Amino acid sequence: MTKIWVIVAESSRARIYELEGPSSSIKELEDLVHPESRLHEQNLTSDLPGRGMDDVGSGHHAMSDKTDPKDQEAINFAKSISHLLESARVENKFDKLVVISEPSFLGLLRKHLTNATSQTVAQEIGKNLVRHKPEEIRKHIDRSVLI
Repeated sequence: MTKIWVIVAESSRARIYELEGPSSSIKELEDLVHPESRLHEQNLTSDLPGRGMDDVGSGHHAMSDKTDPKDQEAINFAKSISHLLESARVENKFDKLVVISEPSFLGLLRKHLTNATSQTVAQEIGKNLVRHKPEEIRKHIDRSVLI
C-alpha cells in the first residue's frame, strides 16, 4: 500500500499527515511549531545594526543585515522541515509527498528539499491551510495522487 505524507506549512507551524490510499482517512502524525517566526523583529535582534563611515567625506550610515530576522527564521524553519522530510524518506516512512503551503513559504521548502525528496513530491498546493481541519485539507488533494 502506498503511504502518502501531506505536509501543511506556514512560516511558524507545520502539520504532517499520513494517508494510505484513496479511501483511507487522513491521520495527523506531527504538529511542529516554530515560535521564533511569530516574534516581532525587535525581539529577534539583540540591538540595532551598527553604523558605518562613508569612504569619502564625513557621512555616517546605518549598516543592515543581508536577511531580515523574520525571513531568516522562516528559512531556518524550512530547513528544519526539509531535514525531517529527508530523514523520513530515507527511513521509507512515505512513498509520495504532498506539500501544501502559503506561496512564499512553499518556495523556501522547495529550495531546501534534497533532490531525492523533491522527486517524491506528487503535488504542491500554494495555499495556507495549516489551520484547517484534516478532512478539509484532504479535499484539496488530487484524487490521482491517492492512487
